[in-house]
Amino acid sequence: MDVPAPPPAAPVAAPPLVAFARGLAVASLLGLIVLGLAWELWLAPLRPGGSWLVLKVLPLCVPLAGLLRNRMYTYRWVSLFVWLYFIEGVVRSTGDRPPSSWLAMAEIALCLALFAACVLHVRSRLRKAAT
Repeated sequence: MDVPAPPPAAPVAAPPLVAFARGLAVASLLGLIVLGLAWELWLAPLRPGGSWLVLKVLPLCVPLAGLLRNRMYTYRWVSLFVWLYFIEGVVRSTGDRPPSSWLAMAEIALCLALFAACVLHVRSRLRKAAT
């Protein structure tokens, strides 16, 4: 006698805190990418017409897929990786003239938001897994 297969399980929705942290992480990473491109190409490039410093945005594109796929490992290493951009923001906010210093302050804020979102995401998922 054939036993019918059980229906597929419905996908489990992420807790609201995890979903919020994921959204904040993705938004702040995209914000850093857009800010870096605009900063070095149009808003305040080191040289008129843009500079090669725009290539600093390329490493930011690498973790985007992992964040969108909700991979825990990506959230962990991005929380360390983002400090490189934070340091650049601190150095350029104190050493550059406006508007570059203002853009550096925006970079600092986005880095802090990304770090906080990654930490919140990892802690929330680990706490949920422990229960």
